[in-house]
Amino acid sequence: QVQLGESGGGLVQAGGSLNLSCAASGSIFSSLTMGWYRQAPGKQRELVAAIAISGSTNYADSVEGRFTISRDNAKNTVYLQMNSLKPEDTAVYYCNAKLGTMGRYGNYWGQGTQVTVSS
Repeated sequence: QVQLGESGGGLVQAGGSLNLSCAASGSIFSSLTMGWYRQAPGKQRELVAAIAISGSTNYADSVEGRFTISRDNAKNTVYLQMNSLKPEDTAVYYCNAKLGTMGRYGNYWGQGTQVTVSS
C-alpha cells in the first residue's frame, strides 16, 4: 500500500507560480509512475502531467511549457512546478501513483490540494 500526501496549494494571482509536492510512503517509490491530475468544479478529473520510472515526462497540452513535473527518488517525492498560472488552472490537484503498466498492480491517490488562481 502506498500513501500519498500533497502540499503546496493555495491562492495566487494570474501570472504567478506555485510548486506542489507529493510525498509517498513505503520503499517502492522508484518503481512507481507518478502523475498529477486536477479536477475543476463540474468537470472530469484530467491528467496534468506524468513522470515515468525512466524520468520521461508527458504533459497536457494546456500546461505544456508552463508546468514542470519532476521526481526525487531519494526523498520519495514528486513535484509540480506551475508557472504563468491562469484562472483556468483553478482546480483541486491530486497526486497519483501507479505500480505496473496502467497501474495493474496498484493505483493510488492523494487527498488533493486546492489551487486557486485569481484574475
